[in-house]
Amino acid sequence: MSIQLMTDSGADIPKQLRDAIDIKVIPLYLNFSDGEYKSGVTLDLEGFYQKVKELKEVPRSAAPSPSDFYAEYKKIDPNVPILMLSISKGLSSTYDNAVAGKNLILEEEPNRKIEVINTKTASSGITLLLQEAKDKIDAGYTFEQLINHMKECAEHITTLFVLKTLDNLVLGGRLDKVKGKIAKTLNIKLLMRGSAEGTIEVTEKVRGDKKSIRRFIEQIGEYTKNVEDKVIAMTHCNDEHRAKKVLADIRSKYAFKDALLTETGPLISTYGGEGALVIAFFKDR
Repeated sequence: MSIQLMTDSGADIPKQLRDAIDIKVIPLYLNFSDGEYKSGVTLDLEGFYQKVKELKEVPRSAAPSPSDFYAEYKKIDPNVPILMLSISKGLSSTYDNAVAGKNLILEEEPNRKIEVINTKTASSGITLLLQEAKDKIDAGYTFEQLINHMKECAEHITTLFVLKTLDNLVLGGRLDKVKGKIAKTLNIKLLMRGSAEGTIEVTEKVRGDKKSIRRFIEQIGEYTKNVEDKVIAMTHCNDEHRAKKVLADIRSKYAFKDALLTETGPLISTYGGEGALVIAFFKDR
């Protein structure tokens, strides 16, 4: 390939996309009480769920260091441009460290071409951007054209989330235990979205799983009316049956030309909790 695509473990990449293109993934770190692990490398999904169950905790995440990025950039042929699509700067210091790693290697090899893009999204949002980048590379875009296009795409992506349980938010200390217990008693589900700044904000609190999924699907039409030429990407947290059903409902209501589906990796699963769904698509311009 004429351009090397990179991302981090904030992305959840379907097998069909991994098989179609060489994507280098830089892992974030997950810190449990029994040690530090590299998401998706020294800790796979099965091991992640086992640890959460055994230790009754969720890990704290940490970004790859600038030297981690430097080492990965160094492995790539100096003549091959690198496009790094980073998890949102609003969610992690990964973007800043990717840029710092880029500056380190450019001090040694100033002729290298490396661009780091703040995707302002995560999970299926980055999946969609990787698919878009692949399509444009296949179409013959130059590195400069690709950079400009992907920066524009990052501004037009919509990422929506629905949580089935708040357990991980409580375990991770992101939600007060009392509030979590009240929410569980009242069967409250959270609908969230990626903000314009790339943070995650709660948009609605809905009682009941069926009602929350109905609103989750309805929301798509608030961002896009023209879907026939668009792809929707979905990730799920350890609940493929739920994901496939919801995706089928989405596609019966909105005629997306294609869909990408995969499971969230350990990093996103830390925050989403079992049954969480994430969808991403490009909003109308």
